[in-house]
Amino acid sequence: MKLGVLTNLVANLSLDEALKYFSGLGIQMVEIGAGGYPGNAHANPAILLNDDAKLQEFKDTIAKYNMEISALSCHGNPVHPNKEIAAAFDKDIRDTILLAEKLGIHQINTFSGCPGDSENSKYPNWVTCPWPEDFSQILEWQWNEVLIPYWKNMVEFAKAHGVNKIALELHPGFCVYNTHSLLKLRHAVGPEIGANFDPSHLIWQGMDPVACIRELGKENAIFHFHAKDTRVDKYNTAVNGVLDTRPYGDEINRSWIFRSCGYGNDTLYWKDIISALRMVGYDYAISIEHEDSLMSQNEGLCKAVEFLKGVLTFEDKMSNMWWA
Repeated sequence: MKLGVLTNLVANLSLDEALKYFSGLGIQMVEIGAGGYPGNAHANPAILLNDDAKLQEFKDTIAKYNMEISALSCHGNPVHPNKEIAAAFDKDIRDTILLAEKLGIHQINTFSGCPGDSENSKYPNWVTCPWPEDFSQILEWQWNEVLIPYWKNMVEFAKAHGVNKIALELHPGFCVYNTHSLLKLRHAVGPEIGANFDPSHLIWQGMDPVACIRELGKENAIFHFHAKDTRVDKYNTAVNGVLDTRPYGDEINRSWIFRSCGYGNDTLYWKDIISALRMVGYDYAISIEHEDSLMSQNEGLCKAVEFLKGVLTFEDKMSNMWWA
């Protein structure tokens, strides 16, 4: 495994400055935003796809710090009911795929997206229960008429440009948000659909990341991993449950908040996650996504790096029982 980071954490720095900073912390891989919600501060397809000199400069900067790119990220909602919004996110994804092709990278990270409840909708409609029957009908329309056709088309585009792994982050608010919904889309579209596994979004929903890893691992469906933690406030949750729409900045009243690794759950919890990943054959990036509102950019990242260095397994596992 290799320790990585999502670079939009320091979008205020140039790529060179960012990589120098990350390299000094012992980070080995970078996940770089190329559009959508992560932005494109460090990899703008509009520039890199049209300027060979800038593209070479980008490659040289990555090589200068002996870094690897784990994935290009372009999280967004390409099936948004607002056609202009959907088109913009769709373009971000397609441009990111084209940039990945130029860089020899075979995977991107994004969201599944979430449509509205009909062709006439203005806003996404995330369904969380099957009854009244209206909700089940919405789900059927979203999946069969919008989501599956969209991703079948996108997968064909991706494969034509050398990208065979589209890692969807399991995130509430989007149609793919748990193990079942990820596998449902994968089975409908193809093995090019997998998970950008972020335990922080599973923890607050009440899922066990280890159980989810083992289930997804049966199909080799974990393509990328986000290292982010969540702390569930047992007192607020006891009163209001985990479906919380209070602003992220209202930490003291929320049912849960994102934390740097080790501040949501302890060392053994994370060692179990890393061990489960290794057991199912995942040996790739452990990419820090720092969104802890109680810590600065620098302190939250530094604490996550030091914590993860103590729980990651960096060396290849032995193929035989060397102790026997």
